[in-house]
This record gives sequence, C-alpha cells and structure tokens, in this order.
Amino acid sequence: MAGPGVWSKLRAGLARTQVRLAERLGSALDRPAALDAETVADLEEALIGADLGLETTALLIERLRARVRASDLGRGERLRELLAGEIERLLTEGPAAPAAGWPRVTLVVGVNGAGKTTSIAKLARRDLDAGRSVLLAAADTFRAAAIEQLALWGERLGIEVVRQAAGSDPASVVFDALQAGRARRVDHLIVDTAGRLHNKAHLMAELAKIRRVVEREAAAWTLSTLLVLDATTGQNALAQARAFLTTASADGVLLSKLDGTAKGGMVVAVARELRLPVLFLGVGEAPGDLVEFDAREFAAALVA
Repeated sequence: MAGPGVWSKLRAGLARTQVRLAERLGSALDRPAALDAETVADLEEALIGADLGLETTALLIERLRARVRASDLGRGERLRELLAGEIERLLTEGPAAPAAGWPRVTLVVGVNGAGKTTSIAKLARRDLDAGRSVLLAAADTFRAAAIEQLALWGERLGIEVVRQAAGSDPASVVFDALQAGRARRVDHLIVDTAGRLHNKAHLMAELAKIRRVVEREAAAWTLSTLLVLDATTGQNALAQARAFLTTASADGVLLSKLDGTAKGGMVVAVARELRLPVLFLGVGEAPGDLVEFDAREFAAALVA
C-alpha cells in the first residue's frame, strides 16, 4: 500500500476522469443496489465515456449483475465499493509484474510523442529517491532532438547520459552504456529507444539487436522492456500497443499523461486487453510525478 502522498497524486491525476464518471455515476451509485435498466444505461455511458472500451465495459457490467444477484447489497456506497472491487479484479487477472532484480537494464519503447523521454526521467528520479544509482543511454539515435532532450534531463537530475552522434547504431550506444554501467557498478541502466512503430521490420531488428547486446555483455543483469502509452489518446493507445506487440514483446506498461485526460478508464482496458501488467502511471509533469501502479488504490480512486 502506497503512502498518503502517492495516494493524493493518484487521485489528483484521475481528477478529470472522476468528474466525468461522477456526472453519471453519482446518481446511479446512490440508487438501490438492484441494477435496473436505467442504472445499467448510466453505468455503460459513464464507463465507455471514461474509455474502458465496449468489451471491457460489457464484461464489467456482466460481473456486477452476477455479484448483485448473489449479494444482499445496501444502497449507494456499497454499490460503489462493489464497482471498485470488480475493477480491481479485472486489473489483477493478467500476468504479474516482473520480479525486481538488480542490477537491471530497462528498454523503454513507445511511439514518438507518448512521453517516453519524460517517463525515463521520472523512472530515474524514482531510483535516485530510493538510493539507487542510474545511468541513461540515448539509443533513439534517429532523432537528434531525442538525444538532446535526454541529455537535458540527465543534466537536470545529475545523471550521466551515454550518447553518440545522431544516426549512430543504437546497439553501439547500448554497448558503450553497458561498459560504463559495469565499470561504475550502477544499479539501473535505462535505455531510450526509437519510437518509429510504423517501420515494424526495422523496429523488430533494432530491438532484437539491442537485446542480444545486453544478453551478451550483461548476462547477469535483469532485462525488461517497458512500453510507454499516452493515456490522453485513449483507445488509440491500445491500437498502438497492439501494433508494437505484433513485432516485439514487452514486460509491462507505463501510462503517461494520466493527469491530462478524462479517459483514465483506459488503464483497465490496457490491462485486460493487452494482458500486460500496468507498472507505472504518470500523473504530472514534474520528475517526481510517477506512481507505482496499485490495482486496489487505482480502482478506489477511479470511482471515488
């Protein structure tokens, strides 16, 4: 269970989604617990409006109906708790989060504009706050701006960034970073990768080459791939993720920009439809605005 500061950040990040849900669910959840046609219609409209998606919304209401039939529910708050419980259940049915292990290498992937580089800075800040040493690798060498942006974050956070000139081989950057990381005994190497998902064959080959370099040069390190999705794009983020997962694998998801959208329900759709654990939520622009995902806290905050 996270502390009160993290809880308040999560609730603040979900504020827009909460307002949208409250416009419909406020009255629905305060009616008698029986899910009559009017209540179901309100629930469907609210959940779809929060971007849970049609399939996830239908499944959630089906489960709520089953629970209501099997329970002697009271009014209002009890139904709210039931809804939160079913959302939590959906969020926890997929694969578990990968086991933590140090030292580790995290490959960060996602389309350009998803908040990938800023999310890397937040991950690095989280490590620093926990007393872990961090090294960054600017392996998105196709965009000079990406290299410079990561370098600026490194300077701001006091973290070394391993980089080469734009157009360099990304795997070569990662090789250099691994050598530096081992020499400095860093705990966490975070690698920024190219965000060009439209070139699937090229993306697959590039990531595969990077993974081979890591497995060869740092076999004892824990290797994982983190997919960054922009929460403000709602269901479009799911389409982006599916496109990525047809060519490569990921071990978990970071949802960025959750504070800038009323579509926070898409977190539920991501977890259910992609069958990937949601690991982190970006809930603000500052480096410290990253929340480690907790299904129970998220579900409670969503329907608060």
